[in-house]
Amino acid sequence: MRANVSFFVIPKQEVVVLPYDCTIRQALEKMEYHRYTAVPLIDNEGKYKGTLTEGDLLWKIKETFSLGLDKLQWIPLTEVPLRWQNHPVRIDATMHDLIERAVEQNFVPVIDDEGVFIGIVRRREIIEYCAKLLSLG
Repeated sequence: MRANVSFFVIPKQEVVVLPYDCTIRQALEKMEYHRYTAVPLIDNEGKYKGTLTEGDLLWKIKETFSLGLDKLQWIPLTEVPLRWQNHPVRIDATMHDLIERAVEQNFVPVIDDEGVFIGIVRRREIIEYCAKLLSLG
């Protein structure tokens, strides 16, 4: 059984993403609503810019101690340092590349040749695929 990255991709239409220019408050509200701890960031051209985590937001709020929730609506995510980078793979990446990234990341962003975000591959699907291969072998 041989598969490629596209077999596992959850398309961007089904992925919760944040615009890179949204505010901290918008990010907090969307992450809280969907109960996610990490969300891909996409710029106006649809390109993957990184992954925002709860930790990134907490560190920014701590660093700017005087912030109240009312002030968070004015601070764009572009001012939040991303402390962890979920490195993307290209759609034509090998399974080895995908698995290598999934070891360190809960999900792997997938981009095209121009860096445009296509979707994600969750670690869960990769583990299920590998378990299936083990049971066949």
